[in-house]
Amino acid sequence: MNLLEIRSMKKTFDDLEVIRDISLSVEQGEVVSIIGPSGSGKSTLLRCATMLEEMDGGELSYLGQKAAWEETGKDGKTRLVYAPKKELRKICRNFGLVFQNFHLFPHYTVLKNIIDAPVSVDKVPKKEAVKRAEDLLAKLGLSDKRDAYPYQLSGGQQQRVSIARALALQPKLLFFDEPTSALDPELTGEVLKVIKELAKEHMTMIIVTHEMQFAKEVSDRIVFMEGGVIVEQGTPEEIFASGNVRVREFIGKFTG
Repeated sequence: MNLLEIRSMKKTFDDLEVIRDISLSVEQGEVVSIIGPSGSGKSTLLRCATMLEEMDGGELSYLGQKAAWEETGKDGKTRLVYAPKKELRKICRNFGLVFQNFHLFPHYTVLKNIIDAPVSVDKVPKKEAVKRAEDLLAKLGLSDKRDAYPYQLSGGQQQRVSIARALALQPKLLFFDEPTSALDPELTGEVLKVIKELAKEHMTMIIVTHEMQFAKEVSDRIVFMEGGVIVEQGTPEEIFASGNVRVREFIGKFTG
């Protein structure tokens, strides 16, 4: 069974079709990178998949459980319907999301940033949540930062804390939206290293990235998007040797 299944997703802002008709499925343990020019709909796809934005059409499922689908009413009109809130909360526990701008609470310590959701949302006992957080901080090389505040950390350290925070909820799937775009090239490497380690542990991930070499190394599959549609998808070898002029042109800009 696929962990994530998107069928015919559509999303329009005013008159602009940002996602035109996207279908994508992701299996457990798979790492999928999404690449493409700015404005191609990559981040909107992630926001719709994580229900931060409402889709306008299509179907969204996690582990076979429908989160959103289309229904035809008595008036003959088709509408998008979301599962009841209680079910959606359960579905949302399947995934975590790491943003490009960290989104840490500035007035919380690193430890509190990580344990806050497990304790208040998942009702994990505090002792267990702290143990989980300490293990993650050790794994990400941040044990000495548990009592620090976000402003005392570098951008790379803040992003690693936000990855630890997402992992603390023990999701089955992690979404990354341009996880290094707010970082200096020097700090980018330390975040990419963490994601590569997670890939080795067979963490299921969907990564929107402009780091082509990284996408090539870490992905089982690369999806190239443009104009709100998937233009091409395949293994890194297939995408980097693509006969599609637009795909070749795009990759060439980043790889010289």
